[in-house]
Amino acid sequence: MRTHESAGNETAHALGASRTLWELIERRAALTPDAPVLIQAAADASDDRTLTFGELRDRCERVAAGLYEMGVRPGTVVAWQLPTRIETALLSFALARVGAVQSPVIPFYRDREVGFALRESKAEFFAVPGVWRGFDHTEMAHRLGARGVFQAYAYEDLPDGDPSVLPAPPSDGTSVRWIYWTSGTTSDPKGVLHTDRSLIAGGSCLAHALHLSADDVGSMAFPFAHIAGPDYTVMLLLYGFPAVMFELFALPDALDGYRRHGVTVAGGSTAFYSMFLAEQRKLAPGEKLIPTLRLLAGGGAPKPPEIYHAVVREMGCQLTHGYGMTEVPMITMGAPDDTAGNLATTEGLPPDGMQIRITDADGKEVPAGVDGDVRLRGEAVCRGYLDPEQNTGVFDADGFLITGDLGHVRPTGHLVLTGRAKDIIIRKGENISAKEIEDLLHRHPAVGDAAVIGLPDPERGERVCAVIERRPGDEDTGEDTGGLTLESVTAYLRGEGLSPYKLPEQLEVVEALPRNETLRKVLKYKLRERFARG
Repeated sequence: MRTHESAGNETAHALGASRTLWELIERRAALTPDAPVLIQAAADASDDRTLTFGELRDRCERVAAGLYEMGVRPGTVVAWQLPTRIETALLSFALARVGAVQSPVIPFYRDREVGFALRESKAEFFAVPGVWRGFDHTEMAHRLGARGVFQAYAYEDLPDGDPSVLPAPPSDGTSVRWIYWTSGTTSDPKGVLHTDRSLIAGGSCLAHALHLSADDVGSMAFPFAHIAGPDYTVMLLLYGFPAVMFELFALPDALDGYRRHGVTVAGGSTAFYSMFLAEQRKLAPGEKLIPTLRLLAGGGAPKPPEIYHAVVREMGCQLTHGYGMTEVPMITMGAPDDTAGNLATTEGLPPDGMQIRITDADGKEVPAGVDGDVRLRGEAVCRGYLDPEQNTGVFDADGFLITGDLGHVRPTGHLVLTGRAKDIIIRKGENISAKEIEDLLHRHPAVGDAAVIGLPDPERGERVCAVIERRPGDEDTGEDTGGLTLESVTAYLRGEGLSPYKLPEQLEVVEALPRNETLRKVLKYKLRERFARG
């Protein structure tokens, strides 16, 4: 006899075979038309809004018809820069219904990044929110010479039309229909080419690993324009449960939304885990920050083992972390029923169809347990970059994407990341992993977050610099009381067993580490620029 859970898993796996995102929407809407899919959390509970799977399908068809009447056709490039709202999801999936090519742009980006994305994608239409958070996106669009500018912030802004004018929905899920932009933290962004099938494959990895059901309630606290937007939405469509959307995520303000909608699954990235922990620590022992929460899940940035143990110990829920990037939205994911050791120290397991190859500098595969370059091949891998010149050296002769990450695969198949190829510090000819030192620093009771960087040094080649953000509520009170000084920090690292040649030679304590506006990744290039002079 099949259980409710096993039946849900079978349905989810069957839906995961959908050729296109629109086919997936139609199939889910036919199964559970009245079940909620998106819940817009507002400051006042009376202003919350809910959209069902059936309403998602029907309203998207009307928006698609309106877009079609505006001149949007299959293959038309449409850029959009919108916050995390129901309207954004409606516009995006309406474009998927038409078969347009979408170029989502993070709403925090300004003239340089937006202008670059518009020029490189040759967008024929550009959807904006108007004035949002005090900034006039429409004025910027006109200033940049954008074509086909229209607002799509409110429900009444969305194009509307008769679905009978629409051609048949697209049936080929392997055509490029998405241009996502890397963060551009060191140079101009790169346009990453995705298909409906690559996004469905990425979302399926996340969904199946987390062991979810129709009884769960998820949350979107990140920009919908990030690659995590469709990743997460695919998960909702596969398992038929809703997510609470936060237009602007900030704690403690967002907690009311989590609590009143009974969120069971939250997360985002390591920085989000730390923010939840900081709020949990304000409460009395035994009091749960979000009573219904059973799982924090995320990815997009390294996860120190101590963060895992702190979440489980203090928040009373499980933490699963995964590995993904704009080029491959989901590569591996931790499962809630895995061991604490694996969840704390690995990035989880890859799904069926994702091949991970670890190679030496010459591209030769190395045995399990040996560190090397991480290379990937599978359906979730992008089709390359918009600029053909940027594809040079990105894929090897066997079609594996060269990620630039370093790590190894355990005999169990779990992936362990040990750093970035560009994040190795070479001091007097010795390679030093920044991540190894960062993981140790995260155990220090006064450290809220840490970034370790290599800085130019005339004698050593590079010197090790640790940049530390204090734990919220703690103050540096000097070396004699264990404060954050170079001497006390290096003594602590020695006590943790770090080899002397890896010890930091420079310490900087900052109020806040610089981060991007998507998954709150630390921008190490800004730290290098700031502290290079010593």
